[in-house]
Amino acid sequence: MEIRRLTRSRTDRTIAGVCAGLAEYFGVDVVLVRLLFVILSIAGAVIGGVIVYLAAWLIIPEGTDQAVPALNSRVLRRSATDSQLAGVCGGIAEYFGVDSNAVRLVWVIASIFCGVVIGGVIAYLLAWLIIPRATPASLSIDPVLSV
Repeated sequence: MEIRRLTRSRTDRTIAGVCAGLAEYFGVDVVLVRLLFVILSIAGAVIGGVIVYLAAWLIIPEGTDQAVPALNSRVLRRSATDSQLAGVCGGIAEYFGVDSNAVRLVWVIASIFCGVVIGGVIAYLLAWLIIPRATPASLSIDPVLSV
């Protein structure tokens, strides 16, 4: 059995390939990892997020040029069909296959519970910027879900 190694991506990088490497390792969409990193950085202090990213950049080795087969073909996009404000919560709900109202409720509760409502608003605005909008070509009907 071959052990998968956590490496920084050389092909799908924005800064150093840390988030893309984590996404490849865990088999999730890179946009989801970037979004979680930004939200956790805001919740824990932005400078802490920068330090964590720099540490990961130094610790995680750079990967090879070989394309890693995707473990998961799902892609996180802002919803074009279930959009209250910008489609962020609808897109997250579509990605995980859950009700969008539950995602919206969790987002609001987390923002209030953490005591940083403005942090929840900033995280939503950043998610709006980070998560790409679903295009008509990317929309497809899943035969399993349409039954």
